[in-house]
Amino acid sequence: MRRPAQIERLYLDFDGFFASVEQQARPHLRGRPVGVVPFAEAEHTCVIACSRETKLRGVKNVMTIAEARARCPDILLVPQSPDLYRRAHNALISEITAVIPVDAVKSIDELTCRVAPADRDAPEALGRRIKARLAANIGPHILCSIGFAANRQLAKMACKAGKPNGNMVWHPKDMPAPLLRLELKDIPGVGSRMEQKLLRTGITSMEALLATQPEHMRKLWGNVTGERLWYALHGYDLQTPPSGRGMYGHGRVLPPSTRTLEHARAADAPRRLERRAAGAVARTAGRRLAARALVAWSPRRSSGALRPRDLVERSPGAAAAPYARHAPRGYPLRSDPRQRERQLDMLLDDDPVRRQWERITEAIDALNRKHGRTLVSIGPWTPPPGGYAGGKISYTRIPSAEDFW
Repeated sequence: MRRPAQIERLYLDFDGFFASVEQQARPHLRGRPVGVVPFAEAEHTCVIACSRETKLRGVKNVMTIAEARARCPDILLVPQSPDLYRRAHNALISEITAVIPVDAVKSIDELTCRVAPADRDAPEALGRRIKARLAANIGPHILCSIGFAANRQLAKMACKAGKPNGNMVWHPKDMPAPLLRLELKDIPGVGSRMEQKLLRTGITSMEALLATQPEHMRKLWGNVTGERLWYALHGYDLQTPPSGRGMYGHGRVLPPSTRTLEHARAADAPRRLERRAAGAVARTAGRRLAARALVAWSPRRSSGALRPRDLVERSPGAAAAPYARHAPRGYPLRSDPRQRERQLDMLLDDDPVRRQWERITEAIDALNRKHGRTLVSIGPWTPPPGGYAGGKISYTRIPSAEDFW
């Protein structure tokens, strides 16, 4: 296992990404406290993203509207624009790639790069070049923090330590001094539960954590993640193996005023959620996947027109079934997982029907893809308020254009 003696990794994180994109796109928001909210009906929800001006007033992400207004009475609440954030992400990645190849996109507002040998002696200059290009070609209102270190883990921590709009360098020769100034909760992946577990075992500081052994870290975490973290914190170039994916899903939250069964039926919510999940499988290049089960789930609610639903699970090979026991009869869901290989039902001779529906689905998808919107749908469809039908803010997956038809 190699321990680099130079800066080899860059980690970039955009500051207040959703709010800053709104400010860049809408001049009247610039320089003002902005809070991005899920819906236009914002009184009973929370702020999901804050601009720099809002954070300076004490408002934080995932803070209730009431508390945000108490701390910042003049806050401007802006409904989310997921497709705008998707397009901004793609434009920003394109500009960064013109300066340095992007090694991995970690989320819609985070990425990591390998620093070329020519830039390892002057990483600050590389950071300035990236920021200058973004300001010149995208706009000066979308800011980012950049961290440089020997590996990805340390670069991410340096990036966080340098916020906002930082250009933080942790050179291997200076380690572990920068780490000792941090708390345990500053380590990515150490949540409140893990922090409490470490405290109970006598590890109360970063210095104590670094003094442990890899085997002890593995035992504390209960798996190899703890040992990998030990090596990463000690500056080793550790490559985490790629993880697989066993489930594809899509969620949709209707605006408060439309959370009734009638509105859900008008928006064709269950069927569209199923098709979104199936589309995620279909758009995953190079995979040969067969769906084994379809699960529809609605969270338990204490009140409202949509009553608690049981977990509904059925095989993709089964006949159409109701969405949930509270849904009216005659509202079926057709399984459309788009699998390339499948095990047919031994008791049902329904393959001709399956293939017919697949041809219909492919024709509908082709028309919608050609026109870039939902031109054709199965049955009547009234899109919910908000200007988008199925897209939402996503941190771990970059939405595609089709998510907003």
